[in-house]
Amino acid sequence: MINQTVDGINFKMQAYFDFSFLGKYGKVFKVFDDQDSGNICFELVNGNNKFFVKFAGAPTLEYKGKTEDAVLRLKSTVPIYQTVRQKSLIKYVCSEEIGKGFAVIFKWSDGECMGRMYPQSHRRIMALKVEEKLNIFYDISVFLRDIAEQGYTAIDFYDGSIMYDAVMKKTTICDIDFFRANPAVNDMGQMWGSSRFMSPEEYELGSVLDEVTNVFTLGKMGFSLFTDSDSSFEAWPLSEESYRVLMKAVDPRRNNRYQSIGEFMERWNQALMK
Repeated sequence: MINQTVDGINFKMQAYFDFSFLGKYGKVFKVFDDQDSGNICFELVNGNNKFFVKFAGAPTLEYKGKTEDAVLRLKSTVPIYQTVRQKSLIKYVCSEEIGKGFAVIFKWSDGECMGRMYPQSHRRIMALKVEEKLNIFYDISVFLRDIAEQGYTAIDFYDGSIMYDAVMKKTTICDIDFFRANPAVNDMGQMWGSSRFMSPEEYELGSVLDEVTNVFTLGKMGFSLFTDSDSSFEAWPLSEESYRVLMKAVDPRRNNRYQSIGEFMERWNQALMK
């Protein structure tokens, strides 16, 4: 492991890598160096514009695979960002081969990341009022409903994919790299993702991955957002009926879950009024 600096910002790498090409996009003011996907991400400012750059091809600290595989995976995400249209999704700008790797450039969205890998940001989101968390959960629900209608299943969708700007009251989905176009099937055995948010079928080779899978993910997201745990009722801040709705959503038996995000949202909204 080495410490490296770009534009005065320190971060960790397995080995030194020349990031001078980043000057094309602006000045770096933040680095996300702890991804295990093989990507390293940068926030940059260029005049009045801010960008988020995701780069593959460098020896990042947490990645254990081949850099060329990380490059191929990142390239494969471009059609997804070009195709999916949703108001909460980070805005794709362009992508290109550069710096002996591959970069995908997005418009920057301000906000705190919900993911536990960023403890300070995570704590701030967990400390939000319940009313504000309800709005975040609504945005996440609408996002999953919309991408299902566009023919996609969310894979590797977890708290680290969610950002929230408490000033503008805006939720941003910042990572859809491993989403699958339907029909989707588990072709890995254990799919990409955080185990806290993965359905049983995401561990079963040959299983269908679809909107019912994402009902499970959404239920886990609700528990994480409202209690910062998996399924505890002890600190549940909403109605008992809403708790039961989430428990049904995370039922390990597919047929016992809600069969669409829309159905979940309908039952959830009803439960909140009780």
